[in-house]
Amino acid sequence: MIGLTLKHMRYFKSLATHLHFGRAAEACAISQPALSLQMKELEAMLGGQLVERTGRKMHLTTLGEDFLGRIQDILVRVDDLEELVRSSKDGLTGRLRLGIIPTAAPYLLPGIIQTLNTYFPDLELQPRESVTQSLLENLMSSNLDVAIVALPISEPSLREFALFKEEFYLVRPSIEADMPVPSAATLKTMQLLLLEEGHCFRDQALSFCELSGAKPKHIMEGSSLSTLVQLVGAGIGATLIPEMALPYETRSADVCVARFSKPVPSRTIGMIWRKASPLSDQFMTVGALIQNLAKQKSSIGA
Repeated sequence: MIGLTLKHMRYFKSLATHLHFGRAAEACAISQPALSLQMKELEAMLGGQLVERTGRKMHLTTLGEDFLGRIQDILVRVDDLEELVRSSKDGLTGRLRLGIIPTAAPYLLPGIIQTLNTYFPDLELQPRESVTQSLLENLMSSNLDVAIVALPISEPSLREFALFKEEFYLVRPSIEADMPVPSAATLKTMQLLLLEEGHCFRDQALSFCELSGAKPKHIMEGSSLSTLVQLVGAGIGATLIPEMALPYETRSADVCVARFSKPVPSRTIGMIWRKASPLSDQFMTVGALIQNLAKQKSSIGA
């Protein structure tokens, strides 16, 4: 098709992802009028409308959905070609789009940025925080290069690199410091504060409490670990948080922390990327650097 460019495809893919001209333009680092102009050009070339507005909502037309389905594989292959060129160079350069789950981002990301800036000064790191499912979708569609999540993912097309394992700790109001640590069975009867649905850490905590298949009456939800810990400090209930969050979230709250007896609940944090990526060796190096960073933080905390 004469005039159709990769830029048209990337801009439309961004619009299809965000379904909002302003957010899509921001993600593409262009102005909203410029994006609108590109979409008008694309629709003129295709001979039909790609998006429709219904009130304040936007959705793809049938043509838009069909076009998106065809360009996604093209863009993934183009990204793979770009990575192939980058893999032939020494070190890691250019853009690295790194996704990370919210229950790890505040505690790992600052150190990761500093470490990668030191080892790869020509690297442009673009971090993105989101829940696991969103990260997987963006990784599979080549909107992310790597992601830091809780393992296992068990997706055949993705490579998993374990970074470290960490335990979950019980956080209760400080007045309960002398009380016995409850068992998983006892936690079922307590007022639990957990993250909202969509967070993998919520599912892991529920699994430990043997509540994953039930609808317990004693659960309250929060949007972040910080919110949960502050609510515990206010005497509302108890919560579970990962080990890496302890020094950050409990220092300003009126809470006590307890370690569970065996079997101790835990999770493995790891890095994932597409097996087909030509930058797989470089990603292994990044993973090893983050792994070493986590060991250093753990030894300091000990």
